[in-house]
Amino acid sequence: MPTGNMSTNKDYYEVIGVEKTATPEEIKKAFRRKARALHPDNKDSGDEKAFKELAEAYEVLSDQNKRSAYDRYGHEGVKGASRRFDDVDFSSFAGFGMDDILEALFGQGVRGGGFGGGFGRSAGPAQGAHLKHDLQIDFLEAVFGCEKKLDVSRLDDCTTCLGTGAAAGSTVSTCTTCNGAGQVKELVNMLFVQTYQITTCPHCKGHGKKVDKPCRDCRGDGVTRKKKDFTLPVPAGIADGSRMRVAGLGDKGPFGGPFGDLFVIIHVKPHKDFVRDGNTVHVKQTISFSMAALGGEILVPTVDGSKILKIPAGIQSGSQLLMKEYGVPPLQGQGRRGDQIVHVVVNTPTKLSGDHRELFKKLAELHGESLTVDPEALKEPEEPKKQKKDATKSGTHTALKESEDGKGKANGKKKTNGEEKEDTLLDKIVDAFRPKNSE
Repeated sequence: MPTGNMSTNKDYYEVIGVEKTATPEEIKKAFRRKARALHPDNKDSGDEKAFKELAEAYEVLSDQNKRSAYDRYGHEGVKGASRRFDDVDFSSFAGFGMDDILEALFGQGVRGGGFGGGFGRSAGPAQGAHLKHDLQIDFLEAVFGCEKKLDVSRLDDCTTCLGTGAAAGSTVSTCTTCNGAGQVKELVNMLFVQTYQITTCPHCKGHGKKVDKPCRDCRGDGVTRKKKDFTLPVPAGIADGSRMRVAGLGDKGPFGGPFGDLFVIIHVKPHKDFVRDGNTVHVKQTISFSMAALGGEILVPTVDGSKILKIPAGIQSGSQLLMKEYGVPPLQGQGRRGDQIVHVVVNTPTKLSGDHRELFKKLAELHGESLTVDPEALKEPEEPKKQKKDATKSGTHTALKESEDGKGKANGKKKTNGEEKEDTLLDKIVDAFRPKNSE
């Protein structure tokens, strides 16, 4: 948000969701609740624009002097007295906890029990910055867990000055600008009101101490960047996008300050066979026509290796078969192991030998299936001619009876012959399409 021009004219109390009579503690609680919901890192309800408006409102209402000026004169009373939140790159906070983000924006007043609106840090050694590291692991490593050797580049005590920031023989004295407090007050004019804002001392950079000869290696900061090697245990069942927090592996705070933390973001590589949905694993399995018709057993890949799966006779393409507890183990052993779902696909052969083609044609005949369309079937049926009742009635009955008798005999004979042929054909089809050892 531009300095001197607030980005919104919305009422700050409405933005945070409190009454004008709200206590500082009520404002802080309401702000934290809304900040967690609106932060852009929240996939469900994140809204960066709304989050910036919320941060602007909180910055004013969390400071007693700014709040008083705002209550009296509105937005004009606090013009030019707030930071530019539109310049904040919230993507740099990806993977960090909300407490860390709020502390970075507003200081310890949001994280701890205090409630101050200043931006300067308290006197004394400050904690080092948190670091982020992206770690890519294989699919099966995420399923069963693993150990990864990592190295991070972080700030640590300067080995030359041992973290003091002073060169050999240099003297360390209390900063005369802030008298060792590490903070100074700056006078801020807000319309008709003058108030003070707490900021970091520009001369000692908040350390409260000054050295006459700074260390050449760290230039007086007391810390230099070094590599740190360590082994990270990745738990079984961890999901893509998970965040692991490793305490004390961030940057070292200057002048004796504690280390920050390291946040490891897990990225799981896709697998060529398996697709994960929660703790359920999905896999596609192709089977032959003969296996689909007759049923049988096949070897199916699982995260535990190949396992036997029974295929029921007559299964259709697109069917799903369940393999219980062959999925992903529960994270940290809490709960039941997931299942594997096998998606069956019946493979239609694209290249047939002459024998195979003949067998399929005979199979179609057995099912009474025609592989072509008779052109006569496309013609519309003609109207039957009317016959004289007296002349043709008895003759028609006689002809129909004879036709039915002949048809019955013919059908019976054909049926008998068909049964004899069917037994022979089925034997041939089963032999031709019986699953081989490799199926």
